[in-house]
Amino acid sequence: MRYRKLGKTGVDVSEIGFGAWGIGGAWWAGANNDESLASMCAAFELGVNFVDTAPNYGDGLSEELVGKAIASWPSRIYVSTKVNPMNFKWPAAPGTPISEVFPKEWIVGSAEKSLKRLGIECLDLLLLHVWLDEWAALDEWKEAFAQLKQQGKVAAFGLSLNYPLEPDYGAEAIATGLIDACEVTYNIWEQGPEDALFPLALEKQVAIIVKSPLDEGALTGKITPDTALEPGSFQDFYFSGNRRQEVAERAERLKFLLRDDGDTLAQAALRFCLSHPAVTTVVTGMRKPHHARENIAASDRGPLPADDLAALKAHAWPHNFWA
Repeated sequence: MRYRKLGKTGVDVSEIGFGAWGIGGAWWAGANNDESLASMCAAFELGVNFVDTAPNYGDGLSEELVGKAIASWPSRIYVSTKVNPMNFKWPAAPGTPISEVFPKEWIVGSAEKSLKRLGIECLDLLLLHVWLDEWAALDEWKEAFAQLKQQGKVAAFGLSLNYPLEPDYGAEAIATGLIDACEVTYNIWEQGPEDALFPLALEKQVAIIVKSPLDEGALTGKITPDTALEPGSFQDFYFSGNRRQEVAERAERLKFLLRDDGDTLAQAALRFCLSHPAVTTVVTGMRKPHHARENIAASDRGPLPADDLAALKAHAWPHNFWA
């Protein structure tokens, strides 16, 4: 495992982070608590020291499981969690008053509840789970951040940015100097953050946390037109209609990335994300120990060759399956 600086914080975090959405179950079908804990421990053994979770991942279950895992682990594990929008609307609609989404009391209260579920005294990173740059000049979120930092309850702050990014990619918030990290959707098909966010992050030393590096499983190459998904699950929604056929065809076109025995498309997709110098860590779901071993090996392999990166420009495919 290789490590990178988390922006200006000075903290070294693993290039591959544990994405804890899926272990919360609920909208993600098939989660098993014991298996989730075993997978986290397997990831920690292989050098993962960064976990990304949120209160709405299984109505707090994900945070609770993360808390159990880090409590039993002897080495330092850094935890990032989020503040859900008070109106529970993703993404935030332009023009929405911040009083409906992130009043000061809501931010502070959310952080305190997360601390209890995680069983820790200080959050390493707290992200607002939606964002509009029209809120950048307002006081509510700034006062909440200042209070939580002064009380020693949060060490660093950031944003989990809406998809698609443009035109609201957090530049005004970053300009305040209060943002340590941005979490953003970025993968072989969704290359948009390279245009404006990544150069800004490099300039301002803002950490970039990549979410959805495997496009919810599509970039593993294992989603086919015949893939059976649990009715009512997130993946069943995400890959509804003819989407399974489309992602299967597009994944097949990426097989040129597989050159050596044992190469997997998932590893190539993770290596793509890690090839950009703005990226700090890539968080990916790994609910089973063998997922952890496969994903973490991507860090050891290093960035993709320059020729592959150049070729992948032609495979950019902006698509909003979240809508």
